[in-house]
Amino acid sequence: MSSYQAELTKVSKTVQKQIAETEEKIGEVQNEFAKTLDVMNRAAMSRATAEIELSLKLSQKLSTARSPSDALLACQEWLTEEIKARTEDTRQFMTNCQRFMTEGTRLFSDGGSNGRMSR
Repeated sequence: MSSYQAELTKVSKTVQKQIAETEEKIGEVQNEFAKTLDVMNRAAMSRATAEIELSLKLSQKLSTARSPSDALLACQEWLTEEIKARTEDTRQFMTNCQRFMTEGTRLFSDGGSNGRMSR
């Protein structure tokens, strides 16, 4: 019976260690997710501010336009800046998606020690 008790104690300690390691890993991943979300929120606020500024600039140029060609030039400049902004937004979105995928993979893997997924 003491051999059984010793084995049970050994297994219990092993399981407790694995649980502690998993909790630590989850905490790390949660921190990374929180950091990524913070970066995304800051970027969204920055984009919103830039969008307002760009629209205000277009409005000012249109109100001072002296000819249709001046108005067309203002719209063309605005559109060029919009395309640049959307391109950067897309790049940033893809970067953030990659971060989420990387952290998600880390969360659901066993750290790569034996190539199996943990359950």
